[in-house]
Amino acid sequence: MRVLVVEDNKSLARALRQGIEEEGYAVDCAHDGEEADHKVRGTDYDVIVLDLMLPKIDGITLLKQWRGAGRESCVLVLTAKDTTADKITGLDVGADDYLTKPFELDELLARVRALVRRKHAVKDPVLRCHDMELDTAARTVKRGGRPIYLTPREYGLLEFLAFHRGRVVTRSMIWEHLYDEHDESTSNVVDVYIRYLRNKIDKGFELPLILTRWGEGYMLRGDDDPGPVDSESDE
Repeated sequence: MRVLVVEDNKSLARALRQGIEEEGYAVDCAHDGEEADHKVRGTDYDVIVLDLMLPKIDGITLLKQWRGAGRESCVLVLTAKDTTADKITGLDVGADDYLTKPFELDELLARVRALVRRKHAVKDPVLRCHDMELDTAARTVKRGGRPIYLTPREYGLLEFLAFHRGRVVTRSMIWEHLYDEHDESTSNVVDVYIRYLRNKIDKGFELPLILTRWGEGYMLRGDDDPGPVDSESDE
C-alpha cells in the first residue's frame, strides 16, 4: 500500500518514513502544504498521515480541499494540539483518525493498518483465500497451516492482491500502490515480484492462487474461479 507522510519536522518525517517502510508500505513525504497538495493531486494514496500545523497551507485547509474534490484516501491527522475542539474540527472536515503528539510508532502503525483495511472495505484483519490465511495485523501468511516467510515488498504485493481478491489488478495499479516516488521504474519489476511470490505461495501446492490474465494483469483466485486447468503462469 502507498502512504503519504505530510510533516514539516524533517527528522520526524524521516523516522515515520523508515518505520512505515519497514512495515512493507511504499512511502512518499511532503514537508509543506503546497507540496502535499501537489502529490495528492497526482497519486491515489491509500493513507495520508497529515500534520495539521504546516507551512504554506495548513492541514485543515488541505483536508477541506481534498474532500471537496472527492479524494477518498484515508487520513490520519497528527497534531500537537490536544483539545477536544481541535479533534472535532479535524474529524468534521474529513479526517478518518486522530493521533496527538507525542505518540508511539507502534500505535501509529496499528492505526495505519486499520485505515488500509477501511480503505479496502475489509473488517476482518485475517484475509482468507482457500487454504491461505493472511493476517494484516501481524503481517503474517500461512498456507495449509504452514508459515510462509515473505519480504516486506512480497507481503505488500500479496496483501494488495488479497484486498482485490477475485478481481484483476493491472501492472500500473500495482506500481501505483506499492512503489514510492524514489523507486526506479523498470518494465518487468512487477512480473519479477509476482514470480517471487508464486515460488513461495503456490510452489508445492496443487491449486495455484496467483493467476495471470494475459493482456490484463494479475489476480488472487476467487471462490468461483476454475481449478488448475484454467490457471496461467507467466513463467
